[in-house]
Amino acid sequence: MTREKRTPIDLMDDIYSLAYWMAGSETSATELVNITYLNVTLDTPESEVFKTFRECYFDTFGDDQESCIPKPSCNPMEKLGMVLLRRDADIKLSVLLSAVSGLKHRTISKIIGKPLDTIRVWLSAGRKSLAEKILALDALHVHGVSIDKGSAL
Repeated sequence: MTREKRTPIDLMDDIYSLAYWMAGSETSATELVNITYLNVTLDTPESEVFKTFRECYFDTFGDDQESCIPKPSCNPMEKLGMVLLRRDADIKLSVLLSAVSGLKHRTISKIIGKPLDTIRVWLSAGRKSLAEKILALDALHVHGVSIDKGSAL
């Protein structure tokens, strides 16, 4: 069964959901959606919309996550830190692209720019990691500790 091609307008709910889970707040998600849609046209193919979203995320919020890592840096440890932060964000995005948007592994591979086998490993590890975080947060909540779940993912 082939899936009907979705336009950027058809993808808006998915893009907002991705933005919310990646950025962690309604305000940041709205900002990220707006930036993404400023960089696409009505004719932009589905996978390109998701690629643009990813680029906009890193351009807009990558610095916030890496604020303790000055740019540019020649220090190998600082470069490693940036690479690890970006990899973690790509793993999370891979899981969300699969869960929220229903994309196939091969399509996610093209969007993220990593080999298919890497995406398969990331999806497996990422799903397990996110499930463990959610269960840990639920356990804390059950024991009377109230925290914002959105900021932990």
